[in-house]
Amino acid sequence: MLQGVMLLWFVLTAMAVVFVAVDVRSTPESPVLKWGFVLLTLYTGPLGAFLYVLGCREPLPGLHERYVAVTWRQVLGSTMHCVAGDGIGIIAGAVIAGTLLLRGPAEMALEYALGFGFGWSIFQALFMRQMVGGSFLRSLRRTFVSELLSMNLLMAGMLPVAAAWRAAVPAAADAMRPEFWFAISMALLVGFLVAYPMNWWLVTRGLKHGMLTVRSGPGAAASHEGSHAMAHGDQAGAEPAQHGAHATAAAAPRIAPMAVLSFVALACGVAVALGLGANGWNLWR
Repeated sequence: MLQGVMLLWFVLTAMAVVFVAVDVRSTPESPVLKWGFVLLTLYTGPLGAFLYVLGCREPLPGLHERYVAVTWRQVLGSTMHCVAGDGIGIIAGAVIAGTLLLRGPAEMALEYALGFGFGWSIFQALFMRQMVGGSFLRSLRRTFVSELLSMNLLMAGMLPVAAAWRAAVPAAADAMRPEFWFAISMALLVGFLVAYPMNWWLVTRGLKHGMLTVRSGPGAAASHEGSHAMAHGDQAGAEPAQHGAHATAAAAPRIAPMAVLSFVALACGVAVALGLGANGWNLWR
């Protein structure tokens, strides 16, 4: 039965990825978020395509700015961006760990390091550096805390699911088997759901960006800034970088408890995963 479920999942995922990759080209969204939705759909199959249509696809010409300004869509864009970037590193870590026969804490640490490193330095700091003035180093500083908190919740959701799958289906630990990729998809899907509330907190306090609107031709810059302003309550004409700085300063006193909460959640996820892999990790082979 599992083989049939996986086959159906992979077929639906392929169809969903093709649809999003083709359709997103006409959506007035930031290029990095367009790629993010393609990656999210690759990870989460038809659900990713559903979220793209419901959360980002322009319903009628000229309405994208107002459409994506709704808070839950802004948070969707933020969470999607996190999962898309971190997911590449996490998958790379899982494949490398399988090749090197790393198990347990060593595998988790590798997946976390590569996931956070790629998501923070590439998808956040590098690709979105224009939002903080174009400086890569400045972008690294500005995005570190928000990426850390989001990554902790993503991994907190992923690890128990991956451990449960491997305990039940040992083939899920082998990157050459379809069970591995199905397990990764399910784990990233749950990680997305667990990370969503933290991204809500980050977006509503101006610590992370959400959806954007980027139109080509005259007025493109104004459109970009206008959608960002509506999403975060800026005054007309406010610069995204300035808004982010003020929001960060205002929210700073509350970052510490949220950071502690994120690490507690991560520790719980690790503990559950370790519990599922007890007895010498013989269920993880």
